[in-house]
Amino acid sequence: MARRTRFVDSDILIIGGGFGGCGAAYESRYWGRDLKIVLVEKANIERSGAVAHGLSAINCYMGMRWNENQPEDFVRYARGDLMGLVREDLIFDIARHVDSTVHKFEEWGLPIMKNPQTGRYLREGKWQIMIHGESYKPIIAEAARKAASEVYNRIMVTHLLTDQTDPNRIAGAVGFSVRSGDFYVFRAKAVIVAAGGASHIYRPRAIGEGTGRTWYAPWSSASAYGLLIPTGAKMIQMENRIVLARFKDGYGPVGAWFLLLKSQATNAYGESYEAKYLDQLREMVGEKYIQSQPFPTCLRNHAMIEEMKAGRGPIYMHTQHVLDTKEKEEIGWEDFLDMTIGQAVVWASQNIDPKERPSELITSEPYVMGSHATCSGAWASGPEDVAPSDYHWGYNRMTTVQGLFGAGDTIGGSAHKFSSGSFTEGRLAGKAAVKYVLDRKGDEPRLDEIRIKKLEQTIFKPLENYRVGRNEIVAGTVAPGYLLPLHGLQRLEKLMDEYVGGYSTFYVTNEPLLNRGLELLTMLKEDLEHLGAEDLHQLQRAWELHHRVLTAEAVIRHTLFRQETRWPGYYYRADYPKLNDAEWHVFVASQYDANTGEWHMSKLPVHHIVEQK
Repeated sequence: MARRTRFVDSDILIIGGGFGGCGAAYESRYWGRDLKIVLVEKANIERSGAVAHGLSAINCYMGMRWNENQPEDFVRYARGDLMGLVREDLIFDIARHVDSTVHKFEEWGLPIMKNPQTGRYLREGKWQIMIHGESYKPIIAEAARKAASEVYNRIMVTHLLTDQTDPNRIAGAVGFSVRSGDFYVFRAKAVIVAAGGASHIYRPRAIGEGTGRTWYAPWSSASAYGLLIPTGAKMIQMENRIVLARFKDGYGPVGAWFLLLKSQATNAYGESYEAKYLDQLREMVGEKYIQSQPFPTCLRNHAMIEEMKAGRGPIYMHTQHVLDTKEKEEIGWEDFLDMTIGQAVVWASQNIDPKERPSELITSEPYVMGSHATCSGAWASGPEDVAPSDYHWGYNRMTTVQGLFGAGDTIGGSAHKFSSGSFTEGRLAGKAAVKYVLDRKGDEPRLDEIRIKKLEQTIFKPLENYRVGRNEIVAGTVAPGYLLPLHGLQRLEKLMDEYVGGYSTFYVTNEPLLNRGLELLTMLKEDLEHLGAEDLHQLQRAWELHHRVLTAEAVIRHTLFRQETRWPGYYYRADYPKLNDAEWHVFVASQYDANTGEWHMSKLPVHHIVEQK
């Protein structure tokens, strides 16, 4: 069947149908009643994004209606957890609006658990509320579908387009249908990237048939960054990858068990271990960060990692001590059945009854994202009423490329968004994008038709590589003429794991290791020209790999540039083992020149706009 080229015009193009993209669609329609709003999703908006298979808690909720928390409190919390380095203006902006988002979710039908004594939402922790969330995503997707002019499912967006005469102005995007193979050209006056962050750039602990069993959504293929970086958008904190403590093998979350059920973790000998590393951590990061409440996530990881290195594993979560009522047992099981059903399967397959015996904990492989407890992503303009002057150069959540906005994983510096915060940031980006478009009526960007034609040839080249190269082999999958996406992915995961601080090195790296990793990554980038795709599904995998490789390079370059260990427990620079506030209380920023392949690294100031209590 001949491939067709389809042109889609829009005022606002939203890339990614997760919570950030759904929020952008919903809010864009409210402010832009007559605008054409197009949402493009790689999978199907009904069950896509990091919350595709459900969630057991909303992890960002202030509770201002009951005076439980204030936005300033949330900024202090995020700042302490990220060892001092966050965009406080962006976090404050989300915090002051997020409660209204959660209330909308409840109005739309999301069941939120209530505390029978107070009638308030049932708190898991200071910032988290418990939900019956198996159908969380379909509820939110319905609102986005109704708001958008058009929703295009099963479209893999591969490249953003910039204006023919102004390379620093966005003009649209291109991609292909993973069902029909049609080539899509999306023309837009503004673009909001709300795609996913990066899982599977590091080798996962799960292997073989279980490789897809990761904590963060395995289909989050770094498009949030792989799309932006080639435009020259400034990126920050790409070194700030996250490592999670999780139930072993199933990657089940630990939050509800620690915070709501008050379960305890010990080493194999029944000993609590976190306190024994406080003096060591004081030496590494200083007293100020040790005193942060709650204790920073990365430092909790550090204690577990050190305990494992000392040979006192496994680490156990003592579930058997807290499931003493039917209500608690239901919460414990639903925590997994709502969002990580694989962990319940692991319990069954390993003959574990959580009421009778503990379960192992382990630290995960690293992930790169801007919506969870880390800050990777684009440098974005902040809200004009809060942001310091050098954090505000245009419209809220607009990157350094004119008309290119972001939400969720895409935006850097604003950790602890999670689902509700990502939707809220999508709303903020949507409102700003509408204003950007309305302010420029009649001033439309122009597409470079020659560039689009070249991109079409580039995008579909892996199909041709396979068509020609498969004739050189009679069996098997290893061919002299092409590289399969899976093989490229395995090469990427191996080099990132071994050279850039993965779990096999206990998250330790140094300058020689990073430089060697960069050398190997350069070789892999050269081989991507020879990717072979058997079908459209593999073509999608090929372009996911492109996005992952570009993101991985940003991670290496940022880690190399920051000459300190800012987040022990997430990664360690063995040659710079301590936190160094005197030199590195700054954001690390990068800009990539797609024409030359060069990276420009710099430091950006960290401004504290909320006073410490």
